[in-house]
Amino acid sequence: MHPYNPPAVLFTNHFETIYPSLFRKVSGIKYERERISTPDQDFLDLDWLKQGSKKLVIISHGLEGNSDRSYIRGMAKAFYFHQSDVLAWNYRGCSGETNRQPRFYHSGATDDLDYVVQHAVAQSYDEINLIGFSLGGNLTLKYLGEQAGKLNPKVKKSVAFSVPLHLQSSCEKISEPSNWIYSQRFLKSLKDKVLKKSQSISEINSQPLRKIKTLLEFDNVYTAPLHGFRDALDYYNQCSAIRFVRNINRPTLVVNALNDPFLSKACYPDKDVNPTHVTFEYPQRGGHVGFAQFNKNGLYWSELRALQFIQSL
Repeated sequence: MHPYNPPAVLFTNHFETIYPSLFRKVSGIKYERERISTPDQDFLDLDWLKQGSKKLVIISHGLEGNSDRSYIRGMAKAFYFHQSDVLAWNYRGCSGETNRQPRFYHSGATDDLDYVVQHAVAQSYDEINLIGFSLGGNLTLKYLGEQAGKLNPKVKKSVAFSVPLHLQSSCEKISEPSNWIYSQRFLKSLKDKVLKKSQSISEINSQPLRKIKTLLEFDNVYTAPLHGFRDALDYYNQCSAIRFVRNINRPTLVVNALNDPFLSKACYPDKDVNPTHVTFEYPQRGGHVGFAQFNKNGLYWSELRALQFIQSL
């Protein structure tokens, strides 16, 4: 497949990142929502595109995303129109309704992903493929590495885009002054969720929110303790996908643009980490979850690349 070349008007990595997020509209698909109960009396909202296919793609979104983001809808539409069913799932608290438990979601919450995969396995699909973006890419790769020998044989391939493989250095990268607009947007959204949840769940204390200025501080005060980690650094260390990729035993493609403003140098490991099962591709351009193209079929380069990888023999 030809390398990614951005449209001339997207001439910086920030334009490549922001344009799809703000201006891309994906029409022509209508999800069917299913709510499933989790073992801890919480819920997950799953958005389906079904056409009776024996093949399914499960798509995992990024930080503070959901199934309605354009990059999810674009990938869902691409596979749906290539004869695959699609399941775009929403993490806890990301579907427009506050979840019931004190816990939220995080970069390593593979128990929820596994629950979604097992739910899909029960639907009689012959082939299940996984696609993840950003946080969802880290989640997908960690899941595949953790499961390794016990992964359901119906899970065949996976693709991950714009993956913060090393969480600590990526958190530091997105907190640099040049990325202030992104980090503050994420932080505001996360704080709003904590504040809303604190009104119905007594274990959530919203008082520290006023002092939190960075994503690392948020993870230190909320993400880590709510999910059983000692602190933010312990959370980053335990959940970074870079620790798990060597164990992956399904054909997997990881695509990280070299100009991604969110990713640290540690997110571009040597390509011989696991040459048998994991392919790392580092396009010169693409931004973060970008890869925009202006063409008649409306597909972005990332969608064409995922289709090519998953559909190849």
